[in-house]
Amino acid sequence: MSEKHRSTQPPRFQNIILIMPKKILLVDDEPEILEICRDYLKASGYEVVTARDGVQGLSSARREKPDLIVLDLMMPEMDGLDLCRAIQRESNVPIIMLTARVEETDKLIGLELGADDYITKPFSPRELVARVKVVLRRVSGDSAAEVIRVGNVLLDRAQYEVQIGKRVVTLTPTEFEIMATLMSQPSRIFSRNQLLNAAHGVAFESYERAIDSHIRNLRHKLEPDELIFTVHGVGYKFEA
Repeated sequence: MSEKHRSTQPPRFQNIILIMPKKILLVDDEPEILEICRDYLKASGYEVVTARDGVQGLSSARREKPDLIVLDLMMPEMDGLDLCRAIQRESNVPIIMLTARVEETDKLIGLELGADDYITKPFSPRELVARVKVVLRRVSGDSAAEVIRVGNVLLDRAQYEVQIGKRVVTLTPTEFEIMATLMSQPSRIFSRNQLLNAAHGVAFESYERAIDSHIRNLRHKLEPDELIFTVHGVGYKFEA
Protein backbone atom coordinates (compact mmCIF):
# COMPACT_ATOMS: atom_id res chain seq x y z
CA MET A 1 0.00 0.00 0.00
CA SER A 2 1.41 3.39 -1.00
CA GLU A 3 2.07 6.14 1.55
CA LYS A 4 -0.47 8.34 -0.26
CA HIS A 5 -3.17 5.69 0.05
CA ARG A 6 -2.24 5.00 3.64
CA SER A 7 -2.58 8.67 4.67
CA THR A 8 -6.20 8.90 3.45
CA GLN A 9 -7.48 6.23 5.83
CA PRO A 10 -9.29 7.58 8.92
CA PRO A 11 -7.89 6.67 12.34
CA ARG A 12 -9.42 3.34 13.34
CA PHE A 13 -10.43 4.40 16.86
CA GLN A 14 -11.12 8.12 16.52
CA ASN A 15 -14.85 7.81 17.40
CA ILE A 16 -14.44 5.60 20.45
CA ILE A 17 -15.52 7.23 23.73
CA LEU A 18 -14.22 5.62 26.87
CA ILE A 19 -16.74 5.45 29.71
CA MET A 20 -15.06 4.93 33.06
CA PRO A 21 -16.86 2.55 35.44
CA LYS A 22 -18.20 3.93 38.69
CA LYS A 23 -15.84 3.36 41.61
CA ILE A 24 -17.22 1.76 44.79
CA LEU A 25 -15.34 1.72 48.10
CA LEU A 26 -16.23 -1.23 50.38
CA VAL A 27 -15.27 -0.89 54.05
CA ASP A 28 -15.85 -3.94 56.28
CA ASP A 29 -13.74 -5.93 58.75
CA GLU A 30 -15.19 -9.28 57.59
CA PRO A 31 -13.06 -10.65 54.70
CA GLU A 32 -15.83 -12.95 53.46
CA ILE A 33 -18.28 -10.06 53.08
CA LEU A 34 -15.66 -7.93 51.34
CA GLU A 35 -14.86 -10.71 48.91
CA ILE A 36 -18.40 -11.64 47.90
CA CYS A 37 -19.59 -8.01 47.66
CA ARG A 38 -16.52 -7.10 45.62
CA ASP A 39 -17.12 -10.00 43.22
CA TYR A 40 -20.80 -9.17 42.70
CA LEU A 41 -20.12 -5.46 42.17
CA LYS A 42 -17.28 -6.18 39.75
CA ALA A 43 -19.52 -8.58 37.83
CA SER A 44 -22.01 -5.70 37.52
CA GLY A 45 -19.37 -3.47 35.91
CA TYR A 46 -18.14 -1.44 38.87
CA GLU A 47 -14.55 -0.73 39.87
CA VAL A 48 -14.15 -1.80 43.50
CA VAL A 49 -11.70 -0.71 46.20
CA THR A 50 -11.74 -2.38 49.64
CA ALA A 51 -10.65 -1.47 53.18
CA ARG A 52 -10.80 -3.56 56.37
CA ASP A 53 -11.30 -0.91 59.04
CA GLY A 54 -12.46 2.66 59.44
CA VAL A 55 -8.99 4.23 59.37
CA GLN A 56 -8.12 2.45 56.13
CA GLY A 57 -11.54 3.37 54.81
CA LEU A 58 -11.02 7.09 55.45
CA SER A 59 -7.58 6.97 53.82
CA SER A 60 -8.99 5.13 50.80
CA ALA A 61 -11.89 7.57 50.50
CA ARG A 62 -9.47 10.49 50.39
CA ARG A 63 -7.10 8.78 47.97
CA GLU A 64 -9.49 6.97 45.61
CA LYS A 65 -12.32 9.55 45.40
CA PRO A 66 -15.04 6.87 45.02
CA ASP A 67 -18.45 7.52 43.49
CA LEU A 68 -20.14 5.64 46.35
CA ILE A 69 -19.07 4.13 49.70
CA VAL A 70 -20.48 0.99 51.31
CA LEU A 71 -19.38 0.77 54.95
CA ASP A 72 -19.98 -1.44 57.94
CA LEU A 73 -21.22 0.14 61.15
CA MET A 74 -19.20 -1.96 63.62
CA MET A 75 -15.48 -1.92 62.81
CA PRO A 76 -12.16 -1.70 64.70
CA GLU A 77 -9.98 1.44 64.84
CA MET A 78 -12.85 3.71 63.72
CA ASP A 79 -16.49 2.62 63.61
CA GLY A 80 -18.87 3.31 60.77
CA LEU A 81 -20.58 6.25 62.44
CA ASP A 82 -17.28 8.07 63.05
CA LEU A 83 -16.17 7.23 59.52
CA CYS A 84 -19.43 8.57 58.12
CA ARG A 85 -18.99 11.80 60.09
CA ALA A 86 -15.42 12.22 58.83
CA ILE A 87 -16.40 11.58 55.21
CA GLN A 88 -19.38 13.93 55.34
CA ARG A 89 -17.14 16.74 56.60
CA GLU A 90 -15.03 16.43 53.45
CA SER A 91 -17.34 15.16 50.71
CA ASN A 92 -20.94 14.63 49.59
CA VAL A 93 -20.21 11.12 48.29
CA PRO A 94 -23.28 8.86 48.78
CA ILE A 95 -22.98 6.26 51.54
CA ILE A 96 -24.71 2.92 52.10
CA MET A 97 -24.35 1.45 55.59
CA LEU A 98 -24.09 -2.27 56.37
CA THR A 99 -24.72 -3.49 59.88
CA ALA A 100 -25.76 -6.43 62.01
CA ARG A 101 -27.67 -4.05 64.29
CA VAL A 102 -31.42 -4.19 63.83
CA GLU A 103 -32.61 -1.52 66.27
CA GLU A 104 -34.48 1.31 64.56
CA THR A 105 -32.53 3.91 66.54
CA ASP A 106 -29.26 2.68 65.01
CA LYS A 107 -30.73 3.01 61.53
CA LEU A 108 -31.98 6.52 62.24
CA ILE A 109 -28.60 7.60 63.66
CA GLY A 110 -26.86 6.45 60.49
CA LEU A 111 -29.38 8.17 58.26
CA GLU A 112 -29.21 11.36 60.32
CA LEU A 113 -25.45 11.43 59.80
CA GLY A 114 -26.00 11.53 56.05
CA ALA A 115 -26.08 7.87 54.99
CA ASP A 116 -28.24 7.40 51.90
CA ASP A 117 -29.32 3.84 52.53
CA TYR A 118 -29.06 1.16 55.20
CA ILE A 119 -28.82 -2.63 54.75
CA THR A 120 -29.09 -5.03 57.69
CA LYS A 121 -26.96 -8.17 57.77
CA PRO A 122 -27.43 -10.86 56.64
CA PHE A 123 -28.28 -9.56 53.18
CA SER A 124 -28.23 -10.76 49.60
CA PRO A 125 -25.31 -9.49 47.48
CA ARG A 126 -27.84 -8.96 44.71
CA GLU A 127 -29.77 -6.64 47.01
CA LEU A 128 -26.59 -4.64 47.62
CA VAL A 129 -25.96 -4.31 43.87
CA ALA A 130 -29.57 -3.18 43.37
CA ARG A 131 -29.29 -0.57 46.15
CA VAL A 132 -25.99 0.70 44.71
CA LYS A 133 -27.60 1.13 41.29
CA VAL A 134 -30.58 2.98 42.78
CA VAL A 135 -28.42 5.42 44.76
CA LEU A 136 -26.07 6.12 41.84
CA ARG A 137 -29.03 6.60 39.48
CA ARG A 138 -30.60 8.99 41.95
CA VAL A 139 -27.40 10.98 42.34
CA SER A 140 -26.98 11.30 38.57
CA GLY A 141 -30.50 12.77 38.22
CA ASP A 142 -30.64 11.83 34.54
CA SER A 143 -34.38 12.22 33.98
CA ALA A 144 -35.21 15.18 36.21
CA ALA A 145 -35.30 18.89 35.47
CA GLU A 146 -31.85 20.44 35.64
CA VAL A 147 -32.88 23.64 37.44
CA ILE A 148 -35.83 24.31 39.75
CA ARG A 149 -36.48 27.83 41.04
CA VAL A 150 -39.12 28.72 43.61
CA GLY A 151 -39.01 32.26 44.95
CA ASN A 152 -35.40 32.99 45.93
CA VAL A 153 -34.57 29.27 46.21
CA LEU A 154 -32.73 27.65 43.31
CA LEU A 155 -31.91 23.94 42.96
CA ASP A 156 -29.32 23.13 40.28
CA ARG A 157 -28.79 19.46 39.40
CA ALA A 158 -25.83 20.16 37.14
CA GLN A 159 -23.96 21.84 39.98
CA TYR A 160 -25.63 19.62 42.58
CA GLU A 161 -26.32 22.51 44.88
CA VAL A 162 -29.10 24.54 46.43
CA GLN A 163 -28.96 28.33 46.73
CA ILE A 164 -31.12 30.54 48.89
CA GLY A 165 -30.48 34.01 47.58
CA LYS A 166 -26.68 34.12 47.46
CA ARG A 167 -26.22 31.48 50.16
CA VAL A 168 -25.17 28.00 49.00
CA VAL A 169 -26.57 25.11 51.06
CA THR A 170 -24.65 21.82 51.03
CA LEU A 171 -26.89 18.75 51.11
CA THR A 172 -26.36 14.99 51.08
CA PRO A 173 -27.68 13.13 47.99
CA THR A 174 -30.79 11.96 49.84
CA GLU A 175 -31.51 15.43 51.22
CA PHE A 176 -30.99 16.87 47.73
CA GLU A 177 -33.54 14.50 46.15
CA ILE A 178 -36.09 15.18 48.89
CA MET A 179 -35.61 18.90 48.38
CA ALA A 180 -35.96 18.50 44.60
CA THR A 181 -39.17 16.51 45.02
CA LEU A 182 -40.72 19.05 47.38
CA MET A 183 -39.67 22.00 45.18
CA SER A 184 -40.98 20.33 42.01
CA GLN A 185 -44.56 21.02 43.16
CA PRO A 186 -44.65 23.82 45.74
CA SER A 187 -47.55 23.67 48.22
CA ARG A 188 -48.28 20.03 47.31
CA ILE A 189 -48.28 17.72 50.32
CA PHE A 190 -46.00 14.68 49.90
CA SER A 191 -46.37 11.65 52.16
CA ARG A 192 -43.32 10.06 53.77
CA ASN A 193 -43.73 7.11 51.45
CA GLN A 194 -43.71 9.35 48.36
CA LEU A 195 -40.59 11.16 49.52
CA LEU A 196 -38.79 7.89 50.22
CA ASN A 197 -39.79 6.60 46.81
CA ALA A 198 -38.39 9.74 45.18
CA ALA A 199 -35.17 9.58 47.20
CA HIS A 200 -34.43 5.85 47.00
CA GLY A 201 -36.21 4.78 43.84
CA VAL A 202 -38.36 2.41 45.89
CA ALA A 203 -40.20 2.98 49.15
CA PHE A 204 -38.71 0.86 51.91
CA GLU A 205 -41.53 0.55 54.45
CA SER A 206 -39.16 0.00 57.38
CA TYR A 207 -37.43 3.30 56.55
CA GLU A 208 -40.60 5.44 56.43
CA ARG A 209 -39.86 7.10 59.76
CA ALA A 210 -36.33 7.85 58.58
CA ILE A 211 -37.74 10.59 56.36
CA ASP A 212 -38.35 12.61 59.54
CA SER A 213 -34.61 12.53 60.24
CA HIS A 214 -33.80 13.76 56.74
CA ILE A 215 -36.40 16.53 57.00
CA ARG A 216 -34.97 17.56 60.37
CA ASN A 217 -31.47 17.75 58.85
CA LEU A 218 -32.80 19.73 55.89
CA ARG A 219 -34.52 22.26 58.11
CA HIS A 220 -31.37 22.72 60.16
CA LYS A 221 -29.31 23.39 57.02
CA LEU A 222 -31.93 25.74 55.55
CA GLU A 223 -32.13 27.89 58.71
CA PRO A 224 -32.97 30.68 59.25
CA ASP A 225 -35.26 30.24 56.23
CA GLU A 226 -38.44 28.29 57.00
CA LEU A 227 -39.29 26.44 53.80
CA ILE A 228 -40.46 22.92 54.68
CA PHE A 229 -43.70 22.55 56.61
CA THR A 230 -45.28 19.57 58.36
CA VAL A 231 -48.88 18.67 57.62
CA HIS A 232 -49.68 16.49 60.62
CA GLY A 233 -50.90 13.04 59.79
CA VAL A 234 -50.20 13.54 56.07
CA GLY A 235 -46.61 14.54 55.25
CA TYR A 236 -44.58 17.57 54.20
CA LYS A 237 -44.76 20.45 51.76
CA PHE A 238 -42.46 23.19 50.43
CA GLU A 239 -43.41 26.88 50.64
CA ALA A 240 -41.04 29.68 49.65
